[in-house]
Amino acid sequence: MDTGDTAWVLIATALVMLMTPAGLALFYGGLSNKKNVINTVGMSYVAFCVATLAWIVGGYSIAFGPEGHPIFGSIKAFFLENISPSQLVGSIPELAFVAFQGVFAAIAVAIISGSVIGRLKFNSWIIFSTLWVLFVYAPLVRMIWGDGLLSYLGELDFAGGTVIHVNAGVAGLVLALILGKRKEHVEIDPSSTKLTVLGSALLWFGWFGFNAGSQLAADGIAANAFLVTNIAACAGALAWMAFEWKRKQKPTILGLASGAISGLVGITPAAGYVGVDGALIIGIISGILGYYGVVHLKKMLNYDDTLDAFGIHGLVGIWGSIATGLFANPEINGEAGLFYGNPQQVVVQLVAVLVTILFSLVGTFVIFKITKLLTRGTRVATEVEIKGIDAAYHDEKSFS
Repeated sequence: MDTGDTAWVLIATALVMLMTPAGLALFYGGLSNKKNVINTVGMSYVAFCVATLAWIVGGYSIAFGPEGHPIFGSIKAFFLENISPSQLVGSIPELAFVAFQGVFAAIAVAIISGSVIGRLKFNSWIIFSTLWVLFVYAPLVRMIWGDGLLSYLGELDFAGGTVIHVNAGVAGLVLALILGKRKEHVEIDPSSTKLTVLGSALLWFGWFGFNAGSQLAADGIAANAFLVTNIAACAGALAWMAFEWKRKQKPTILGLASGAISGLVGITPAAGYVGVDGALIIGIISGILGYYGVVHLKKMLNYDDTLDAFGIHGLVGIWGSIATGLFANPEINGEAGLFYGNPQQVVVQLVAVLVTILFSLVGTFVIFKITKLLTRGTRVATEVEIKGIDAAYHDEKSFS
């Protein structure tokens, strides 16, 4: 065991933990309308609690269990059976690895909530979150990070471009399409730009643990991931702001914050493989794509993704995953992309993206149908939707 690596991974775990019940909750809460702010925050908060327990009970075993299947893992580590404090993954205790991967599972499912704010029952969300972590997220982790199907192909996904962002973005779009549009389907101003900007800053802060922590060591690759994460976030923020400035003739702080998140999403799969130049290009295009997904694609395809989980996480996650196959620099981590003489890597990345989309689409659809049976319906009543879930469902008042 290396104490420096262990200390860094524990700190990174705490940073990523902050992203869900604080960062994402406030980011989404500020974007939501005033009558659903508490519910919006609560869906991220409860997702963290539910996903953490689901991960410990069976998710970790399905994803990383020993002697398992290349898709579903094994049942040999249910309830973390036979994992002692002395066991190692690389140079860190396996229990630290369990905790680190657990906070990833939590934010993955919490991202989905942004697509269905204002119309999904709270009890349905709890059941769906539990099942989704176990039967969609964990098997994809197995395929990508657990020596499974896609890892055999050679996919590069340093910190979760496909397994988290593409997966959650597609799942959110599936739920939005199944539930249908809100009764009052009009785009409104956010309830609190202050909360959104604060939430984006907390997400940005936590993302250093998200990306640099994924090296599972305090070394040069972690330092590179830390640096390029910041570069891509800044580039994405400025790119989104510039495009919006041109359209509206005014820069918005909301656009600046949303662009930063887009840049962070785009760099996530590439953080351990690309240099400064690759990060800058990935960040700029991520900001532009995020803006396009939120402002144009949703209108063009006429779907109701309330807080744009697909427009930012799904669409930009696809770009970041493919871009990893373009800009991977062998001087960083030994892996080469198209621009460094390995065009095959782009093909591998495309296959991985397509497999992730298909698996998430089918798995999410099936799990949502099971959830509907278990809860006797998943959508709140029309009068609750119109009145607002905060007052009608939670009996709690909003805040700003």
